[in-house]
Amino acid sequence: MHFDPKAHLADLLRAALAKVAPDHADTAILIERPKQASHGDYAANLAMQLARAMKANPRQIAEQLLAALPASEWLVKREIAGAGFINFTLATAAKTQVVKSVLAACEAYGRGNAGENRKLQVEFVSANPTGPLHVGHGRGAAVGDSLCRVLAAAGWDVTREFYYNDAGAQIDNLTRSVQLRARGIGPDSAEWPEDGYRGDYIVDIAKAYLDKATVHADDRASVTASGDPENAESIRDFAVAWLRREQDADLQAFGVKFDVFSLESALYTEGKVAAVVEKLKANGYTYEQDGAVWLRTTDFGDDKDRVMQKAEGGYTYFLPDVAYHLDKWNRGFTKVVNEQGADHHSTITRVRAGLQALNVGIPQGWPEYVLHQMVMVMKNGEEVKISKRAGSYVTLRDLIDEVGRDATRYFLVARSPDSQLVFDIDLAKSQSNENPVYYIQYAHARICSVLQQWGGDVAGLAAHSLDPLNDERGLALCARLQAWPETVATAAAEYAPHQIAVYLKDLAADFHGWYNAERMLVDDAAVKHARLALAAATRTVLRSGLDLLGVSAPESM
Repeated sequence: MHFDPKAHLADLLRAALAKVAPDHADTAILIERPKQASHGDYAANLAMQLARAMKANPRQIAEQLLAALPASEWLVKREIAGAGFINFTLATAAKTQVVKSVLAACEAYGRGNAGENRKLQVEFVSANPTGPLHVGHGRGAAVGDSLCRVLAAAGWDVTREFYYNDAGAQIDNLTRSVQLRARGIGPDSAEWPEDGYRGDYIVDIAKAYLDKATVHADDRASVTASGDPENAESIRDFAVAWLRREQDADLQAFGVKFDVFSLESALYTEGKVAAVVEKLKANGYTYEQDGAVWLRTTDFGDDKDRVMQKAEGGYTYFLPDVAYHLDKWNRGFTKVVNEQGADHHSTITRVRAGLQALNVGIPQGWPEYVLHQMVMVMKNGEEVKISKRAGSYVTLRDLIDEVGRDATRYFLVARSPDSQLVFDIDLAKSQSNENPVYYIQYAHARICSVLQQWGGDVAGLAAHSLDPLNDERGLALCARLQAWPETVATAAAEYAPHQIAVYLKDLAADFHGWYNAERMLVDDAAVKHARLALAAATRTVLRSGLDLLGVSAPESM
């Protein structure tokens, strides 16, 4: 059974609290790691929390709590510090116990039941099929997929969903661009639309269309081109299917799969948009002005009301979003997270307002959002802005082809989504300690090499004594392993998969430092087995963490 020091200390303090201040037994107990090692392994501010309610000096309360604290074999020191903090120093056995926990649980170590297998849906990427996926889509894919993996590790039943517009103005523009290319007309012609798509991929689509090719994408049946450059409907169907297939190929190369694909056009053909309009009107949250139909979004915190149906009859973009999210709710997803680019920020209030106006029981603040900032790609000290194939931007495939899947995924998820990201291609390709992907993967490979050189039974290491693990670096590594379950839980609760990347870098640093200071395969069998056990436990957590980021864990490098 896994020994959790924080939970153990909380239980001890809870028992003391029941004796010292039974009227305040429900006070939250917070256990944190002190910033200074001299202050012990953990600290609690319970006495200061109780000071006002008990009308007493925090240090006096701390003294009472310490006096009432039950005995514990896992503690070697407990003391009062500062204004009334209670500091705890763990016994060495308490620090090393995590090694046995990891070896017993294997990859299950760190996984929780916060979601209790409840349904949760994450929508991410959701790129319209008008061109290859760009690096912004790549960041959304890396963050979204890693978030799904982290949430699943925390116990949620996760559904990955991709939503796109297959029938709007952008698709009309795509159709026109391909049609002109099929007629032999290029962007230099006066006939070319001002906002037409100019990348080489349009030429590829037009050629395949004229060749009457057949394409298949994950979310649709095979589409065969008619080859008729005058048949706009055939061109539209073929171009969308072609680009969806290209997106699927890019996502497959990136290790990302989706469970559900949703089309905006289906919201119209199935009457879901019209039903939302009628519901909003019936609930009294709409009015007509200047020939348009407005939604009273100001009733739900918006700075002004919004047009939901234009004077000419078309709906504004946020209305189908409301219908789409109502569909999510009706499918039983009481928790929904949308991972999108920061340019979607303005839609959040409107979508939530529309959902509230439906009066169907959707809670305020639903759905939740994770918004990622822009990505700047650098190479040889200069910004890279265009791709030969896409014409006007760097594609996700460009990055994968240049630095590989692992580095691309790690670099795109390594910083908080709300921070702008500089993707340094030269750093991502370097085989040095400055490259975090190399640094982490090398730690894993290094452990594999040592265990292979030893040649013994890794599973049997759990049976050996851990008493020889008493050096400072080894105990610090144990403390880092101990923090893994909490790291996973926090990353899931805060929708912050970058915390996994940060943790792995720190874990690798702890391991490399310990490895360089202490030999593994020494003559003393007890020391050797204890150190190999710690190394094996570290390998397990490294592999688990890399998997949550969709990054491989090589056994040799």
